[in-house]
Amino acid sequence: MRTPPLSVTAAADLLRSVDVGVLEALFDHVPDVAFFVKDVAGRYVAVNLSLVERNGLKSKAEVVGRRPSEINPGEYGRIPEDQDAVVLRTGEPLLEHLELHWYSPNEPGWCLTTKLPLRDSRGAITGLVGISHDVRVPIEARAIPVGLARALDHFAHNLDEPTSPSALAERAGLAPHRFARLVKQVHGLTPSQFIAKTRIAAASRLLRESDAAVADIALACGFYDHSAFTRAFRSMTGVTPTEFREGR
Repeated sequence: MRTPPLSVTAAADLLRSVDVGVLEALFDHVPDVAFFVKDVAGRYVAVNLSLVERNGLKSKAEVVGRRPSEINPGEYGRIPEDQDAVVLRTGEPLLEHLELHWYSPNEPGWCLTTKLPLRDSRGAITGLVGISHDVRVPIEARAIPVGLARALDHFAHNLDEPTSPSALAERAGLAPHRFARLVKQVHGLTPSQFIAKTRIAAASRLLRESDAAVADIALACGFYDHSAFTRAFRSMTGVTPTEFREGR
C-alpha cells in the first residue's frame, strides 16, 4: 500500500513535538557545531557541549538562563545578542553568516552562523534556534588539483590585486562550477565567502601585529575604499578595524 504524503500541518505538528532535549543530546555529538535554543528574551534555553567548551565553561548550567553577554563580555557577547534581537523582532532568519568568533582562551576562529525564529501555533515568535558551524573542512591533499592550489596560493600572496570567483577559476584552469564545488569541499565556503574571509583574516592579523595605518591595511588586503573595508570588517567581526585593534 502506498503511504500517503505528509501534510504541511502534520509535519509542523511533528516538528513541534520534538523534544529540545533530544536535539541537545544529538548536537552533543557534533563537536564542530555550537547548537542553541533561546527564548523570546534571548536567554539560552538549551545548548550543546561544544558551545559550553568554546566559552571556557565547564557545564551547561553555567549557560542556560543567561544571555551571550553574560558569559562572554565585550563585543563578542554583544554581537550575537544584536543578531538575536533582529531575528526575534523581524522574524527574518540569519542564514550562513560568515563571522569571526573567539574561542577560550582568546583563540580566533571562523564560523558560519544560522539562526531561525521559533513560532507557536498562532505564528507568534517564541524564541529562536541556531547553529554556528566551524569552518574547518578536512580533505586529502591528493584530492586538490594543482591548479586550484596554485590559484589560491597566488591570491593569498597578492591580496592587493582585484579578483573575483571567476578570475580565480580561470587562473586555476577550472570551470567556474567545478572551482566553486572544490573550494566548498576544501574550505567549507563559497568562493565569494573564501575571498572575503581571506582578506579579513589578513587584515585582522595586520591590525594586531603591526602599527600600519588602517587605510594602508585596507589597500594591502584588497579594499580600495576605506568605508567598504570598515563595513566588510564589521559585518564579519562585529567591530570596526579601529575597535578591533584597540582590543588587542
